[in-house]
Amino acid sequence: DLTGPNPVDRGKYGSKIHLITERTGLPLSVGISGANVHDSQALIPLVKGIPPIRSRRGPRRRRPGKLHADKGYDYDHLRRWLSQRGIRHRIARKGIETSQRLGGHRWTIERTMSWLAGCRRLHRRYERKADHFLAFTSIACTLICYRRLAK
Repeated sequence: DLTGPNPVDRGKYGSKIHLITERTGLPLSVGISGANVHDSQALIPLVKGIPPIRSRRGPRRRRPGKLHADKGYDYDHLRRWLSQRGIRHRIARKGIETSQRLGGHRWTIERTMSWLAGCRRLHRRYERKADHFLAFTSIACTLICYRRLAK
């Protein structure tokens, strides 16, 4: 389950890992979907899945202050949904802006994805059940956060 024919890889079945990180690259929320599912469908569950984060002063933050995303998330209903929740967004516009402006922010996501790819169990999906694959992905995210805090 949660696999689908990959349109890029000759129709072979596969999965995608969707990720929201904080500014330095620590994963906040993770999800998986089939390879044939559009990325924009994963944004709302990922934002809802962000846990409350304790801050040094004041109450816990339950949502991010700002969200950067690439052109795959350029839809009016996503922009409205983020605005209704008080989340400022910076989403590149299709056909108007280049992806170069989000390069610095995109690099942190790519680095975190490479940290996840370093876990042998996630490099190739061996599990049949999506819950098991998501659990291994969550464990890998926990290890990334632990290594970062141990420094």
